[in-house]
Amino acid sequence: MRAFTSSGTPAKPVTVPGPTAEHGLPGHLVGFVEALRRRGIPVGPSETVDAGQVLTVLDLMDREALREGLACALLRRTTQRATFDGMFDLWFPAALGERIGAEEVELPVKPDGNIDILELRKMLAELLVQDPSGEQAQQLQALAAQMVDQMGQYRAAGGPSFSAYQTLKDLQPELLVSKILAGLAQGMDNSDFDTEVARRAARQRIKNFRGTVEAETPPPVAERIGRERVATYGVARQAEDADFLRISQTELDELRRGSQRLARVLASRLAARRRRSRRGEIDLRKTMRKSMSTGGVPVNLVTRKPRPGRPDLVLLCDISGSVAGFSSFTMLLVNALREQFSRVRIFAFVDRVDEVTGLFDAATPLDQLTRRIFTEAEVVGIEGHSDYGSALEGFAERFSDAVTSRTSLLILGDARTNYRDPALDTLRQLVETAKHAHWLNPEAEKMWGTGDSAANRYADIIDMHECRSARQLTALVGRLLPV
Repeated sequence: MRAFTSSGTPAKPVTVPGPTAEHGLPGHLVGFVEALRRRGIPVGPSETVDAGQVLTVLDLMDREALREGLACALLRRTTQRATFDGMFDLWFPAALGERIGAEEVELPVKPDGNIDILELRKMLAELLVQDPSGEQAQQLQALAAQMVDQMGQYRAAGGPSFSAYQTLKDLQPELLVSKILAGLAQGMDNSDFDTEVARRAARQRIKNFRGTVEAETPPPVAERIGRERVATYGVARQAEDADFLRISQTELDELRRGSQRLARVLASRLAARRRRSRRGEIDLRKTMRKSMSTGGVPVNLVTRKPRPGRPDLVLLCDISGSVAGFSSFTMLLVNALREQFSRVRIFAFVDRVDEVTGLFDAATPLDQLTRRIFTEAEVVGIEGHSDYGSALEGFAERFSDAVTSRTSLLILGDARTNYRDPALDTLRQLVETAKHAHWLNPEAEKMWGTGDSAANRYADIIDMHECRSARQLTALVGRLLPV
C-alpha cells in the first residue's frame, strides 16, 4: 500500500515498517473492523462487506474520500465519529516512515544545535496570523510534524516514544495570543467588538494547532510500539464505555443527550421480557392432579395465570462529588423508563436524603438537573460529606412508605462512608421488605472494602453489582429491573 503526504496527495513509495496484513488489503480492512469493535463500535458482517465494496470503487490515493466512504459504510451513529477518525488515522496513516513533503519547513536551531524556542514561537505566530487554509495549512501541518519528530521524543519503558505534551511543553503556544492578536488587528477598527473577535480567532487558531500536533503524534508512536497498543489509550473512547468515576464533562453531556435512546432500548427489552412472562409459571400441583386421568403421566402442563401489574421502582442515589455523574445519568435513564412501572420514586443524598422525583420534568435542561437537586432539595447536612448510614436511617424514618412488598429498590453509590456507621441493620430491614433489591457500584470490584469503603459489608446484605460505564449500566438495568 502506498503512503500519503500530509496534504492527502499520493506520496512516493516508502518502506512500511512492521508486519503487513496476512491477506493484503482485505485483511487490513478486517483488522481495522476488529479494532473498531474493541473500541465499542458495533460493526457487523454486512457493514464489513459494504466497506469492502467501498474500497473497490474509491481512489485509494484520496485519503479523505476513503475516510468518508468507510465512515458511511461502518458507522451507525454520529457519536461514533471521533473514535472512528482516531482509529482510521492509525490504520490508514497519512504517511509512514520518513515524511515526504515537509523538508521545506526547518526548525530554527541555536549554535549549540538545540531548538531555538524564541525563534520557533516567532515562526509559529507568523504562520498563525496568516489565513489558515491552503498552503498555510500545509505548512502548519508540516511544522507540527517536524516538531513531533524533533521535540516530542522521550524515553519510555518500552524504548523511545513521542508525546504531544513533550512537543509543546517548552513552546507554550498560549503565550502567542498577544502576538497573533496584534497581527490580526492590523487594518481593523479598534472597537471592543473587533478586538474580542480577533482574540477569539487567535485562541481558536492556537487550539487548532494543538489539535494538529496531537493528530501527528500517534503515527510515529504506532510505528514503534504497534497501533493496537496506541489504540488502547490514544483514541477517543465511546462515551458509553467511559469510566463513571473518571468521565469528562464532554462525555457526560454526550451520555445525557443519548439517555432517551438508551431508554428506548431498555424499554424494548423490558417489553420483550414482559411478553415472554405472560404464559405464567408451571403449576406443578394442578399438573399432577390433571395427570391422574392418564395414569399419573403428566401430558398436559397447567400454568399459573399471570397477574398483570407493573411493579414500583425506588431509586436511592448518592450524588456526592465522586459519583455525581454516575447517579445523575442513571436517574435520567430510569426516569425515562417511567412508563414501564406503576410508580417511580427517586431519592438523592449526600449525608441527608430527600425525594427529588418532582424535579424531573421536561422544562429542566439535563445539565442543570444536579444543580437543581442541590439547591431545591435537602441532601446536604452540616458537614456535606457522604454518610451512607445517616442517609439510610433518614430514608427509613422519613419515607417509610416508599419501600413495600411490591417495590424494587435500586441503590446507587460507591459505598464509601468516610469511616462512619454504615447502618447495616437499616439496610437489611429495607432489603427484607422490598420485593427486589440491588446495589450498583461504579467502583471496580477489587476496590470494594479498601479504605473507607463498606461495599463488602453491604454486599453481604444486598446484591451488589460493579457498574463502571453506561454500557454496563444498560445491560444491568435491562437484566435486573423486574417486569
